[in-house]
Amino acid sequence: MAYPDELLVEGERVVMHKHPHWKMLVVPVLVLLLVVAIGSYLAALAGSQTWGHWAWLALAVVALGLVIRFTVVPVVRWRTTHFVVTTRRVLVREGVFTRRGIDIPLKRINSVQFRHTIFERIVGSGTLIIESASDEPLEFDDVPGVEKVHMLLYDELSDISPA
Repeated sequence: MAYPDELLVEGERVVMHKHPHWKMLVVPVLVLLLVVAIGSYLAALAGSQTWGHWAWLALAVVALGLVIRFTVVPVVRWRTTHFVVTTRRVLVREGVFTRRGIDIPLKRINSVQFRHTIFERIVGSGTLIIESASDEPLEFDDVPGVEKVHMLLYDELSDISPA
């Protein structure tokens, strides 16, 4: 999915657009499978009882609540989090109802670093650290292909002519 062009300024184009790494979705998927498995088992046990219909209804309500809270919400959060590099800035946007964002003009970036653990190297993610004119470096966790993003940002920074 491309980043919306109407959010870009004139002459700006998207160089890279990513969502957080898929590893953020592992626990929500496991929760979904666990809820379905346990719910199905309990529904089968309660099915032969005279009060089985009420038990099925209660199980459905509990299962739906668990799936919404521990699967749907994290998936929507993942899907609505954007890490975008354009020809002029780095943008991070997240949220559905309450949106948060940060824009870092490329001209204000002093250095770009990355780090990743052995596990993150295996799955292909890491933390991107951007030092700009602000006091504290900004850290972006779970960036997929963090080394490639680092190289891309470095390349974009080298294309900026000094003002």
